[in-house]
Amino acid sequence: MRYLVSASEMREYDSNTIERIGIPACVLMERAALAAVEAIEEFCAGGGRAMPVLVMAGMGNNGGDGLAVARLLCEKGYRVEVWTVGDRERASGQWKQQMGILENYPVEYSRQPRRREYGVLVDALFGVGLSRAVEGSYAEAIEAFRGLSGWRLSIDMPSGIDTDTGEVLGCAVAADLTVTFGFCKRGLALYPGCEYAGEVRTADIGISGRSFFGRKPGMYAYDEDVSALLPKREGGGNKATFGKVLLAAGSVNMAGAAVLAARAAYRAGAGMVKVITPPENRIILQQAVPEALLGTAEELGTCDDLEAGLEWADVAAVGPGLGKSREALRCLERTVRQGGKPLLVDADGLNLLSEQPELQALLAEQGRQGRTIVLTPHVGELARLLGCSIPECKRDLPAAGGALAARLKAVVAAKDARTFLCQEGHGTCVNLNGNSGMATAGSGDVLAGTIAALLAQGMEGFEAAAVGAYVHGRAGDLVAARIGPYACTAGDMAEAVACLTGGEGRKLS
Repeated sequence: MRYLVSASEMREYDSNTIERIGIPACVLMERAALAAVEAIEEFCAGGGRAMPVLVMAGMGNNGGDGLAVARLLCEKGYRVEVWTVGDRERASGQWKQQMGILENYPVEYSRQPRRREYGVLVDALFGVGLSRAVEGSYAEAIEAFRGLSGWRLSIDMPSGIDTDTGEVLGCAVAADLTVTFGFCKRGLALYPGCEYAGEVRTADIGISGRSFFGRKPGMYAYDEDVSALLPKREGGGNKATFGKVLLAAGSVNMAGAAVLAARAAYRAGAGMVKVITPPENRIILQQAVPEALLGTAEELGTCDDLEAGLEWADVAAVGPGLGKSREALRCLERTVRQGGKPLLVDADGLNLLSEQPELQALLAEQGRQGRTIVLTPHVGELARLLGCSIPECKRDLPAAGGALAARLKAVVAAKDARTFLCQEGHGTCVNLNGNSGMATAGSGDVLAGTIAALLAQGMEGFEAAAVGAYVHGRAGDLVAARIGPYACTAGDMAEAVACLTGGEGRKLS
């Protein structure tokens, strides 16, 4: 995994490295500058030194990094112009130290860019310190910087991007490359910040896990091979060994959700899947997923097959394409009240749940007593469950997901362009895979089936949801790499899950 740190966490680790480990701040700054210069040298390897370099430097330590970059580039023979922005009387101590050194080098100084075109543009205005909207002369500087021609490198963070959320704080630099230090910052991985960061390179400057001193970052992401995360398969196992999934899904004219979730559950390793769905879906299910067991009835909530299935299954998943009829509500109630076994609630199951405070209270009580409950809301469903607006949820999706997880004592997969896995007392896992092609009907059904299969194979709730989201995102990326994001379908994603669970090297035909 890799950690994604907040601004306050990074300040703590930086301070620990200096004060408790003993690496001087000037050494860290020199290493940071060397990493940025290395990236510039790579870009200019084809003869880019002929064009001048502009360094836009603020008055904080990020600006100090920029001044050190200017000095190192000057030593290598680059023509360097340093554009300082802000009041020098309020500059940090390290900034003043770097400027004192730089004054001994033949660089140009300016209060406004002297050219329109540069070989390299270095953004060292704010770094991780920005916490409010950019205004006044700083906003003017960013807009002027954006209007210049040249390859853009941001130091630590693109100026104008919130380090914790990725929000654009009024205006922001759009970089071709961001060289960040120690750990990737959250705002470089989250939307829209990741679209401003360009390529992100995390440089080791001496701030490492040793700097945690028992306080690890609160957010992380998987980046390993899927095979390393999946539950182990017993060589002598059988179909019951690998888990039995009960899937209450589909409604009249909505068989697709049940098909996609069932297919994904099998592709993610479930040994057996039983689908409870209206009788109109029988032929479609038998043709599309012949491996699945079927239970059908007009009245899903009073269906004997549902009752028997809940006893039979290792995990119950309810909601994909279920609709919001009286029968669908009865089905949800029966599944929740069964108690004990792991439960996944998705899609229409969540919409029904948002209107049933008593059922929510029951779920929360079951969660307190140890039942594994996984909820997979997209932003709209999450807003309904929390009783707030969609923009309020989107403003801080990890916090919104965490609030629902704490209230219902559940694992929450809060889905948007990034999916956040939240559980009370647990760090937040964010899935950084996926692409715009996954914003298509049925994609969530594939995720629900994948997570249900992992739960059925014995994975703990948070881990199953986090790994399921990771597999789902990787599957979407496989499909997009083959046919492009415009043509992605959920059916393609379900089949791509097999390429990942069957081994990273398998080809998607």
